[in-house]
Amino acid sequence: MIKKILALSGITFSIVCAQNAGGGRGRGGPPAPPPEPGTAKERKLWAYDVKAVPNYVPPKTAWGDPDLQGIWPINHLIAVPLTRPKQYGDRLYRTDKEFEALTARARGTGPIPDRDYPDRLMHQLSLIVDPKDGQFPELTDYGKKLQAEMKSSYKPGQTVFDSVDDFSAWDHCITRGMPVSMEPRNYNNGIRIMQSPGYVIIVLEMAHEARVIPIGLPALTADIKEYLGESRGHWEGNTLVVETTNFNGLVGHTSAGVPGSPGPLQPETTNQKITERFTRVAPDTIEFTMKIEDPTVLATGSYTVAYPMYLDNKYEMYEYACHEGNTAIRNYIETSRFERTHAKDAKK
Repeated sequence: MIKKILALSGITFSIVCAQNAGGGRGRGGPPAPPPEPGTAKERKLWAYDVKAVPNYVPPKTAWGDPDLQGIWPINHLIAVPLTRPKQYGDRLYRTDKEFEALTARARGTGPIPDRDYPDRLMHQLSLIVDPKDGQFPELTDYGKKLQAEMKSSYKPGQTVFDSVDDFSAWDHCITRGMPVSMEPRNYNNGIRIMQSPGYVIIVLEMAHEARVIPIGLPALTADIKEYLGESRGHWEGNTLVVETTNFNGLVGHTSAGVPGSPGPLQPETTNQKITERFTRVAPDTIEFTMKIEDPTVLATGSYTVAYPMYLDNKYEMYEYACHEGNTAIRNYIETSRFERTHAKDAKK
């Protein structure tokens, strides 16, 4: 009942329908079939769906940095789950036969499709490339304790909502946090990269956030904490390396909206560190990797997400007006109180 009220009251859903009403945004032909595993053609572990130009030198900005500017939407990843289906084990890529089956399933879409690029379906079987089995790490005992204390409309079994403290930052339309903001959802996957001397800015369509990344500045002191952390960038050749620390620990490692998420609530802490690498390997392709370290809650200490980003400057990034009309939290509280009151009346 509560979920139905949310669906009817949320303003974001109407934006989704408007964005997808025009159908998928096509780009070129289908990706080349993957090479045989274990051969020299595997330039990188996750490179089957990356069309790199050998010895590619990216264009430079007027001040001499590699140029990453443009819109790099990641809705081609909607059908790639965060964690890998266990039947594939350590195998990261679909066979040609499996890829044909995926293509057949993806031909029909509803108003919120499972993918936007019919010609950009991926051989990649999970966003997580390390550990090799593509699974999210087990939580430490402390991580399990934090997980049990988390509150959210997405928390399985949570039915009592009495105050704003019973909701997550995502429920409040504050942020999805990191690393989730750099992972796909089934809509609003636009990412725009902008540059100016000394700065890179990553504009996210979902939750209308902008990650401002200074280049070469020293890190902030540890007492300053933020939802998205504080990022610092530097160049290693043609690769932009972004290191982010100073998290406030008030969001999570995963979100129910990320396809293939291992449950909706995985806690993160102020000790989290994220290292991202953006390498433009062709005029329309960026290789992206993101290593997430949080040994306080992750039993293995870290995991790595990787995927290709494709340039599409025709992608339209719509206004995300969640909080202006967000009646979801009030509806949750009112409905929860109503249901509990009437449950008591029914027992009389």
